[in-house]
Amino acid sequence: MDYNFLPDTDIEVSKICLGTMTWGRQNSEAEGHAQMDYAVEHGVNFFDTAELYPVPPRKEEQGDTEKFIGTWFKKTGNRKNVILASKIAGPAEFTQHVRTDKSFSKRTIDTAIEGSLKRLQTDYIDLYQIHWPERNTNYFGKRGHHYEKGEVWEENFELVLDTLNSHVKAGNIRHVGLSNETPWGTMKYLQAQNENRPKMRTIQNPYSLLNRTFEVGNAEVCHRENVGLLAYSPLAFGVLSGKYRAGKRPENGRITLFPNYSRYSNAQCNQAVDLYHDLAIANGMTLTQMALSFVNDRPFVTSNIIGATSLEQLKENIGTASIKLSSEVLKVIDEIQELVPNPAP
Repeated sequence: MDYNFLPDTDIEVSKICLGTMTWGRQNSEAEGHAQMDYAVEHGVNFFDTAELYPVPPRKEEQGDTEKFIGTWFKKTGNRKNVILASKIAGPAEFTQHVRTDKSFSKRTIDTAIEGSLKRLQTDYIDLYQIHWPERNTNYFGKRGHHYEKGEVWEENFELVLDTLNSHVKAGNIRHVGLSNETPWGTMKYLQAQNENRPKMRTIQNPYSLLNRTFEVGNAEVCHRENVGLLAYSPLAFGVLSGKYRAGKRPENGRITLFPNYSRYSNAQCNQAVDLYHDLAIANGMTLTQMALSFVNDRPFVTSNIIGATSLEQLKENIGTASIKLSSEVLKVIDEIQELVPNPAP
């Protein structure tokens, strides 16, 4: 397993990060524990979760994913061997059951951190992230920014950092990061930092063969400001495993169970997946192996967040850490991207 430093820190994280958002809906507590056991045994030291999880979110299960991680920490005593990341939920209709205050106020952040620490059965979180912005902007599959006349929102980047800094000083969190953020939002946070306000070390955004929009603006921000990408959905909800090709809907597949998640199901995605599948097979790989290896190898990626609902999937995902794509394969990948650019932003 290869490791990278979280930017400007002495914390090393594995190139593969264990995603957890299915634990509590598609995976039981015992299955989550088994995944953590296997991951740690094979060099993964980085786990990502969120107060909102599992997803799709429901009131009766909210926070269960963090609880599963907490019981595993208590059972194994492995907290010291894991770099743990979590997130505060942003405002949305589907987060009404989490809290009614939709702002990132001091009270909201304080309450969210306190709740996560309790569920995780730990006294600190290594990386605490803003799950998505509270302002109107493009994330979760929106192709562009749509201005909303009369939007009520006041810039609060400094307030957010001041509140997070109070938790850094208290030892509740070690570092902070962003998620589903734009280049503008990232730069505003970076400009607001000072000796009394922490730097946003990472940004957790979608990145895959079907969605390389991060390269348009955010990749340069990461390069020049030394911010690391934590890439999520590298398999595009499993679409880049190839299991949904030709209209197939496997019984326990995420898109089969939750058809509202149509972000990766359009005709352009299907066309691109077929092309990538043929390229992978022609070069002695599964589509999963090629798709994850592509993300692993990007220079702006600090860690690649994989998600699995079975140990078999997890083994293949973690195994991609040792695969390096040839220049010839990378050239054809770029040609496919030119032919079918970013079909699933």
